[in-house]
Amino acid sequence: MPATMRAAVYRAVNDVRIENVPVPEIGAGELLVRIATCGICGTDLKKIHTGSHSAPRIFGHEMAGTVVAVGAGVARFKIGDRVQVYHHVPCGHCYYCRKHTPAQCAQYKKVGATAGFEPSGGGFAEYIRVMDWIVDGGGVNLIPDGVPFEQAAFLEPVNTILKAVKRLNLASDETVLVIGQGPIGIMLAALSARAGARVFTSDLYAERHRVAANFGLKNPINAATENVVERMKSETDGRGADAVILAVGGNAIIQTAMDAARPGGKVLLFAQTQHGETTINPGAVCMDEKDLIGSYSATFEFADEVKDLVLNGYRNGFDLTRLISHRYPQQESVAAIEMASNPKANSMKIMIEPQMGAGAL
Repeated sequence: MPATMRAAVYRAVNDVRIENVPVPEIGAGELLVRIATCGICGTDLKKIHTGSHSAPRIFGHEMAGTVVAVGAGVARFKIGDRVQVYHHVPCGHCYYCRKHTPAQCAQYKKVGATAGFEPSGGGFAEYIRVMDWIVDGGGVNLIPDGVPFEQAAFLEPVNTILKAVKRLNLASDETVLVIGQGPIGIMLAALSARAGARVFTSDLYAERHRVAANFGLKNPINAATENVVERMKSETDGRGADAVILAVGGNAIIQTAMDAARPGGKVLLFAQTQHGETTINPGAVCMDEKDLIGSYSATFEFADEVKDLVLNGYRNGFDLTRLISHRYPQQESVAAIEMASNPKANSMKIMIEPQMGAGAL
């Protein structure tokens, strides 16, 4: 085991550097995992660009790799196991867990995976330490033979997406609009379609609609040339969508989402992960009876369903690696973060892969 490793270290707002840092040490009940791949999530980028978290830190939480050391007392895992790792695990018994809002659980708010410094996931490094409550609480999943690390790394984001879709309680006669067709928006739309709904997708880029079509999404709206609200009303006898999912960050499109929903419909905010102020029409909520709801992070309530969807789904056509547009080796992590921060029409999911070129994927 090397004494040091490369990592992308957050030092200040918009300041991420490739550094050599110590490989984390593990204790009883813990695992050391060598990272094979880690997706760059929008929440990682917001932390880097807003300074919401103190420095130094090593971010990254959509991660998978290989167990290379096992702490005393760990029975379920062994050296050489291929695993996916969550960085949060709820306690399962507090008030918030009992009310099915585990992202508000005090234990869940703690981070149990780290590459050093303040625990922050650590997937933008070569090795991570997985703490005992993550190991014990179901936060580590074995990856079956034949399923690539990249597919398994989608377990965490798909969990957040399935949780959001289930909040809508979609029926087979309902119409859904998903605004934004980046990787998250495509997965939100695909899982809404799997729930039986008729799904429309909105994005500015035709290239993204072409990727979405690979997931069975056949009702694109070109937001650069079409009026999204008018299109949805024309497709629903003038009503509007039964549910609108906003998969684009910022607050500017919230009103568009509200206008595109029918009276009595639902608007789900998925990407609004920063506190702030905005203005909505209160009459749309009261008189038009539109529900404005949110969904944040993952839940272990659907963990088995998510594993079946992602791990078994890979063999059955639900290949999420098709969402990956760019892969960067560890030494180019800063460039990867720059690419993810400035998305283009042809950029989708961006992965950092420390073992790139070593035949590990």
